[in-house]
Amino acid sequence: MSNFLIVLDAVLLAIILVFVAIWAWNKIQAKSMGGELTNEEFKEGMRKAQIVDVREKEPFKRKHIDGARNLPYTMLKYQYTELRPDLPVYLYSDSLTVTLRAARLLKKKGFTSIHWLKTGFDQWDGRTKSSKY
Repeated sequence: MSNFLIVLDAVLLAIILVFVAIWAWNKIQAKSMGGELTNEEFKEGMRKAQIVDVREKEPFKRKHIDGARNLPYTMLKYQYTELRPDLPVYLYSDSLTVTLRAARLLKKKGFTSIHWLKTGFDQWDGRTKSSKY
């Protein structure tokens, strides 16, 4: 039975190390792209940036940040040319993972100033808008 526990401990340790490595990789990548913004920082820079909601179309229609355009992450690799690479890009969604993936994609495409809403859209306390169906 003790061999089983040793193997189980080794497997659990490996799983924990993988999660820590993924977390560290995301933090390193995030710093190299521009970085996360608080609600206040996001609001301060909005007027000079391109605000992009990377959620799908239906959640965007229900409610989004006023002035944002919808480029769903699933379509971003085809539609990123609609954005200007010389202007800052402010991203947001409901999922930090999706937002970071979008930021990495834009970085690969040559964008240099990429920022995202730290707490995601769920915690946004600024002006919002709903689209009409």
